[in-house]
Amino acid sequence: MPDYLADAQQSANWIASVQLSTGAIPWFEGGHLDPWDHVQAAMGLATVGLIDEAIGAYDWLRHAQRPDGSWARKYWPGVDDDGIEEHEVDANYCAYPATGLWQLHLLGVETSQFQPMIERAVDVVLELQRGDGPVAWARGLDGRVADECLITGNASIAFSLRCAARLAEAWGHPRPHWAHTAEQISAALTDRPELFTPKPRFSMDWYYPVLAGVLDSDAARLRLAERWDEFVLAGQGVRCVTVNPWVTGGESLELVLALVRNGQRETAEQIFADISHLRDSDGSWWTGLVVSDQVRWPVELSTWTAGTAILAADALAELTPAAGFLGR
Repeated sequence: MPDYLADAQQSANWIASVQLSTGAIPWFEGGHLDPWDHVQAAMGLATVGLIDEAIGAYDWLRHAQRPDGSWARKYWPGVDDDGIEEHEVDANYCAYPATGLWQLHLLGVETSQFQPMIERAVDVVLELQRGDGPVAWARGLDGRVADECLITGNASIAFSLRCAARLAEAWGHPRPHWAHTAEQISAALTDRPELFTPKPRFSMDWYYPVLAGVLDSDAARLRLAERWDEFVLAGQGVRCVTVNPWVTGGESLELVLALVRNGQRETAEQIFADISHLRDSDGSWWTGLVVSDQVRWPVELSTWTAGTAILAADALAELTPAAGFLGR
């Protein structure tokens, strides 16, 4: 039986060692940053009680938020300046900070100072919602909205909007239309799949409706069972894509979270054990492994993988009041 708490603390300390003094958390030491993975790493910090560091990460988001409420898709963060490499708006990236702040709230941390940031970010997401329910995945610099609505992104957005609505209630400024929008998105995912562009090669498209709470119980079990053998490599972890023998920590650990959420704890524990070969002795996590060659690829230790590992450990061992909160 792994020592979930000690391992989580070690991984969080490693994330904190990569975090910049500005609060920014690069993908890897010296690397780039995107808002979604930044939040994932911040949640790892918060889980083990590194609250000042987690607050610093959300303060960085508040500083980096653009006047229209959005964030850029990719940054090269620095101590003195944050260079933007990809200026486009990703709807899921704008929604996800609400998920991270809801976790902080569940941990008993004051979050109301971030209300203006969340209000503006959610406005961006709502602007990208189509009339038939789904949210377009991106908006370009020219203001043109992408034609595609993605399954993974919309499932994640639906949960983030639920988190945002719960935060608004806690802050004393209810926003019931945020929760209503989440329900519209979920209904579209379950009842009108033709509205979404499928990405069947990617495991995230397979498990995310379960992880994000769009599907429950028998429906969730059926979805996971349908493509289990395509994505899960026994003893190794979960493929990122069907076409390559490449297992990744992020996808494997998110599947752990989806399984715990759906009551399949024993299977979740097995997947967690299977992917632990990506964990290094200092608590850092490699991004992935090409199984056929037993070669780590890409050759990077990623903060967001470590953050997801901490969330998975919390879900399995119930280390905090926020344990297993994703999708609930």
